[in-house]
Amino acid sequence: MNLFVTGGCGFIGAHFVRYVLEREPSCRLLNLDKLTYAGNPANLAGIEKSAPGRCRFVHGDIGDSGLVSALFAEQAFDAVINFAAESHVDRSIADPAPFVTTNVLGTQVLLNAAHAAGIPRFVQISTDEVYGSLGPADAAFTEHSPLAPNSPYSASKAGADLLVRAFHETYGMNTVITRCSNNYGPYQFPEKLIPLMLLRADRDESLPVYGDGGNIRDWIHVEDHCLGVYLALTKGRSGAIYNFGGHAERTNLEVVRALLDILGKSESLIRFVQDRPGHDRRYAMDYSLAEKELGYAPQRNFSSGLAATAAWYAQNSAWLDGVESGAYRSFMHTWYADRL
Repeated sequence: MNLFVTGGCGFIGAHFVRYVLEREPSCRLLNLDKLTYAGNPANLAGIEKSAPGRCRFVHGDIGDSGLVSALFAEQAFDAVINFAAESHVDRSIADPAPFVTTNVLGTQVLLNAAHAAGIPRFVQISTDEVYGSLGPADAAFTEHSPLAPNSPYSASKAGADLLVRAFHETYGMNTVITRCSNNYGPYQFPEKLIPLMLLRADRDESLPVYGDGGNIRDWIHVEDHCLGVYLALTKGRSGAIYNFGGHAERTNLEVVRALLDILGKSESLIRFVQDRPGHDRRYAMDYSLAEKELGYAPQRNFSSGLAATAAWYAQNSAWLDGVESGAYRSFMHTWYADRL
């Protein structure tokens, strides 16, 4: 199996690269990554030793049609798995343009080139955020839930999903779209909730929690997400959409308190800050279709997974030092410094 993976140096993409190379001994993979602030080659440290000669890295942009077409012409690929995306809601509020450029136009470039090259399968990695927000008593999102994105980020991902659907319906492309809930685990850039809180709590810095902390997310360990993507790649029905979740709904405040308990830190570190605009109140995923058609079920318990994640960050300070760059500091200044 020859795979064309985009965004393979990012948090989820890097985990998938490791996951598929470990489970498919004959698999060879090309990883195209632009290496924006959250794309980190250190996320794949040691991959050449564990899978020698099987993972080729190309530094480039999915929106570069000439490059993408040239790479497709060099060798035959069995599938494209598109992880490449601008992915942080707060950043999309500050500047939607990069999200439209990468997430929508970049996906269109990939689809055009994959269709022209006759690549047998295209897997689009999406998010539960395309569905919008749920009320406290609402049933979980299914694959038939209407798209109602509320942030520039989620709108760009919804746009990409619709393009993938259109290429399936118009050109008969073999496509699969996956949508998952909030990921957590090792190698996540510290702008996201869990690593951000771990990093700040370890330094006894205040922990900024939006609004009343009551926003609810369903949490999925990144390796369970990779399992879902792998099953969608190898077993998914052409044209299908599959939801993946972790069966772990928690309020943001519950997650932060759990992290403080793991670290033995005081809840006095918590600071409630001004809520962000358009903040979705609740996400929850019904993954019964993936369970039925793919045999998917999350393997990680949230409490033990959270403890293991905290332990990983504690044991990998060198990785944290490497990613705690100007991009992270700029994010903290822009969104929290004047609120704490």
